[in-house]
Amino acid sequence: MTIRESAEDYLESILMLKEEKHYARAVDIAARLNVTKPSVSVAMKHLREEGYITVDDDNLISLTEKGNAIASRIYDRHTTLTKYLVMLGVDEEIARQDACKMEHDLSEESFHAFKSAVLKNEGKEI
Repeated sequence: MTIRESAEDYLESILMLKEEKHYARAVDIAARLNVTKPSVSVAMKHLREEGYITVDDDNLISLTEKGNAIASRIYDRHTTLTKYLVMLGVDEEIARQDACKMEHDLSEESFHAFKSAVLKNEGKEI
């Protein structure tokens, strides 16, 4: 499943907003990603056409199963990489920003190694 980095960011933002607020609206996505509402509208149109999201009559945005799979994968990478960088002593805000840059391009093998280290540090097994 190949998708552009910006689309992954939109899907991840929808997932995070749904977890935090129990809904996602274009204005909330724009604020989270620091983009304009028209940019969000264009992105949502493409994501809807590709089957990653649905938009209801109240303009609330939801992830489809396909969209949720991508969003969950990216969110897992983001949180894992953030935790790993914090474990190394990086300031949490910087770690979040750096994780956002790394989450899209990291190989599965490297990500698995990061995740194993984080889980080991937390006293868990992968």
